[in-house]
Amino acid sequence: MFFDGYGYHGTSFEQIYRCYPASFIEKPQIESGDKIIMPPSALDRLASLHIDYPMLFELRNDAAERVSHCGVLEFIAEEGMIYMPYWMMENMLLQEGDIVKVKNVTLPKGTYVKLQPHTKDFLDISNPKAILETTLRNFSCLTTGDSIMVAYNNKKYYIDIIETKPDNAISIIETDCEVDFAPPLDYKEPEKPIAPISAGKAPVAAEETPAETEPKFNPFSGTGRRLDGKPLKYEPPPVSSSGSKDKKPDVPNVNSQSSTASSSQSDARQSQGKLVFGSNANRTKETGKAKESKPEPPKEKEEAKFQPFTGKKYSLRG
Repeated sequence: MFFDGYGYHGTSFEQIYRCYPASFIEKPQIESGDKIIMPPSALDRLASLHIDYPMLFELRNDAAERVSHCGVLEFIAEEGMIYMPYWMMENMLLQEGDIVKVKNVTLPKGTYVKLQPHTKDFLDISNPKAILETTLRNFSCLTTGDSIMVAYNNKKYYIDIIETKPDNAISIIETDCEVDFAPPLDYKEPEKPIAPISAGKAPVAAEETPAETEPKFNPFSGTGRRLDGKPLKYEPPPVSSSGSKDKKPDVPNVNSQSSTASSSQSDARQSQGKLVFGSNANRTKETGKAKESKPEPPKEKEEAKFQPFTGKKYSLRG
C-alpha cells in the first residue's frame, strides 16, 4: 500500500504520501478551505471502491500523534505527493516533505459546533457569523481540537474548534449546524470599578461638621438687669426655654413688690432702706418708727431733700 509501488488493496482507501504546502503548486485558493490536492492514481483507486460521497479523508501524523480530516479538491498532484493548506500542516505539526497517512472515512452530519477565536479582533467585525458562514462553505468537515483560518479584509483570523456534535469529527456539507462562540483566548473580563471609600466619605464629613457646630437658638438666655440700675451681684447661668419658665432668677422686682406684697413684707423691706410706694397708713407707721428709733448721727455732706408741708404756720386772724 506504499506509494513506491502504487499498490492498492482492500476495500478501503489508505495511502501514505509526502505533503507540501499549496504554494508549491500555485493554488492559493485552497488556503481558505480544508481540501487537499491528490495524485490521479488516488482517483482511479477511489473510483473502483464503493465509497460514500462526498469523499472525506482522515489525515494522520504518527510522529506527532496528530489527526485531522479533510476533503479533496482536485487529482492533479504528482504521484506520491499531496498538497495541503499551510494552516492544516501547522495543526498537524508537519513540515515540507513529511510523511502523512491518508484514509477515506465516512463522517456523520454535524448538528452543533462551538468555536473560540484566538483574538477578540474577530468579534470587532460587523457581522462575524456571516463571515464565518461564508468561509465554512469552503470546508467539508470539522474536527475537535483543530484550528481553522478565516481570511477577511486582508487579515487572517484563527479559530479553535473546541466542541462538535454528534462526534469528534463531523461533516458540514448540506447540513444545518448550530454554531456557538466561546470568549476569545485573549479576552479579559472588565474589572469592576472600586469606589474609593476614604475619598468618598471625606466630603460628607466635611459637610456635616459645620452643621454640628452651628449654634442653636436659646430663648431667654441673655443677662438680667435691675430696674433701679444697680449691677447684679452674680451672673445667672444661661438656661433653656423650658428651664426659664420653671425657674425664675431670685432678683427683686420693685413693681411686683409694690403691687402684691403684704404689709409685713413692706415693713421688712422698709427696714432695709429701699424705696417703696405705699399708702398713708404705711407712712404713719414709718414716722412712728422713726420717732422711736434713736437719732442717727448726721451724715457728712448730706444733700437737703425736699420735704412737703414743712413751712411755717400762719393764721388769717393775725
